[in-house]
Amino acid sequence: MQTDTARENSQGSDSNLDLSATAPGQLRVIKRNGTVVPYTDDKITVAITKAFLAVEGGNAAASSRIHDTVARLTEQVTATFKRRMPSGGTIHIEEIQDQVELALMRAGEQKVARDYVIYRDSRAKERATRAPAESAVVAHPTIRITRADGTFAPLDMARLNTIVSEACEGLAEVDGDLIQRETLKNLYDGVALNDVNTALVMTARTLVEREPNYSFVTARLLMDTLRGEGLGFLNVAESATHHEMADLYAKALPAYIAKGIEFDLLNPVLATFDLEKLGKAINHERDQQFTYLGLQTLYDRYFIH
Repeated sequence: MQTDTARENSQGSDSNLDLSATAPGQLRVIKRNGTVVPYTDDKITVAITKAFLAVEGGNAAASSRIHDTVARLTEQVTATFKRRMPSGGTIHIEEIQDQVELALMRAGEQKVARDYVIYRDSRAKERATRAPAESAVVAHPTIRITRADGTFAPLDMARLNTIVSEACEGLAEVDGDLIQRETLKNLYDGVALNDVNTALVMTARTLVEREPNYSFVTARLLMDTLRGEGLGFLNVAESATHHEMADLYAKALPAYIAKGIEFDLLNPVLATFDLEKLGKAINHERDQQFTYLGLQTLYDRYFIH
């Protein structure tokens, strides 16, 4: 089946950011690689048409019924976003795909919608398989972060995706793409790195009432901030993902003991233990057991700042 996006999409070419994508009052699309392009409905028309052809066969291309249905469904999808954002705004590609599915279902085209859903799922699995090989930094085209020293750097979309994906691991009924989309809406060019972390945490926190598992997601996103603060102070690393901590605890524990002794907070006898071995024994997966309220309380009341 060739149904390639509003799905896989492309909305627009794979070239660099089109200036019209940043014009005020316009609808824009965030592609999966983080680039922003102008919203156009021709890609939606093509995707829906391919879905119909996959179900009804190539001869259906000449059917006026299908042409009329595709045009009507495309108009409905576009009208939905214009109604939501009359002054313009940014839409993630997944949101477009969701609306295409809804439009097909509401039109009574269950077979086409089912085929569309199956294809989306297969493409998602393909991307997950390719993900380890695609680990290069993917910079957001319009948003830069401001470092602590005042310099600018591109917002690393690959790391953002990793942090959110790790936060959602093993949890039912949570949506990492939703968190990313809503977070990006609250960011701007020149945003401080700490504010990016805060935006992630606050976005996930607003979803807790919808699904309790978001409390774990929020805690894990907050944990990324804590890792950065702690590892940076110990001169072990500037930041780390959850899975990187499997190796970093062996380095962090000796550095932590040394700092504690330096500040007269820990007994120097602790330095005589095999701290690297103890650090390797720390199970980093237990970091994922905190709820947001529990971790925030520890951070506010009990951790040394």
